[in-house]
Amino acid sequence: MRARLARARMLLGKLAMDLIASLLAFLRVAETGSFSVVAGERGLTQPAISRQVRALEEHVGMRLVQRSTTGVALTEEGRNLLPAARELVEAAESLSVAASPAQAQPKGKVRLSLPAPLAQHICNHVRTLLDAHPQLSLDMVVRDSTSNLIEDGLDLEVRLGPIDDSSLISRRVGMTSAFLVAAPSYLAGRPPLRSPQDLRSHDCVVYSRWGKDDTWWFEAPEGQFSISVPCRLRANNASAVHHAVLAGNGIAILSHLMAADDLREGRLVSLLPDFPPARLPLYIVYPSRRNLPLRTRVVIEFIAGLLKADPAMRDRAAWVLE
Repeated sequence: MRARLARARMLLGKLAMDLIASLLAFLRVAETGSFSVVAGERGLTQPAISRQVRALEEHVGMRLVQRSTTGVALTEEGRNLLPAARELVEAAESLSVAASPAQAQPKGKVRLSLPAPLAQHICNHVRTLLDAHPQLSLDMVVRDSTSNLIEDGLDLEVRLGPIDDSSLISRRVGMTSAFLVAAPSYLAGRPPLRSPQDLRSHDCVVYSRWGKDDTWWFEAPEGQFSISVPCRLRANNASAVHHAVLAGNGIAILSHLMAADDLREGRLVSLLPDFPPARLPLYIVYPSRRNLPLRTRVVIEFIAGLLKADPAMRDRAAWVLE
């Protein structure tokens, strides 16, 4: 009896490991759209990866991918299976971490969405993260609007402003800091700005994200206040706004991450320093705290630490241009 039970446990364990291997293969095929790419990553043959995905299809009783000579595409059933597949793989990873935390290493890809200024900042420092964790990779989706994390297959997103989605886990990691700026070529011959109200007689380059983008908020000793500004040029990407201002198209609010070097070199001029643009909280959001993979936790801590190290992004910190 004991021998039969032992053999049954071994068989169940092998079946579980085979299922996890098939799920991992399916997830990577879904991400890359290629059996051969996944085979190369794992040091296996393309037929071996194909057999793993086919085994998963037999297990769930439905076709998950459409194979053709031009590539691989998920069926509707395959797309529907993705969230559950990720959850099972992450749960298996959590078991490994719990069993041997000292030997746990973050593995796999973390897909995160973040605004352009922060993406550029992270790219300047990410080498330290990748060098410390050789089996970790990042897939950065650079967008200035919010995402549907589940539908877009995202592990994390960095968001500006209050979080109004109660289904998400959010962690506040800092504050934005920005300058009101213009190029010297734009300012030449135009009336000087003495208060934010003077913006109504200038050309403004608006960074459109949430609607009501023509309303700019500023800080003053008595509190925040807003001004409706005239918009001659609008863009939904921070990098586009940055280039438009450098080209002398008007006045804009730019993140310190984008504007600082230009201000130091004189390519841009900081305006109305007594009325700085209002700061916004920065949050990292993710779908669930349950079974959060080690790779995701490592990336969260990296971003949080990077922002904490920047005095301009700490809560209630004043940004001073050195």
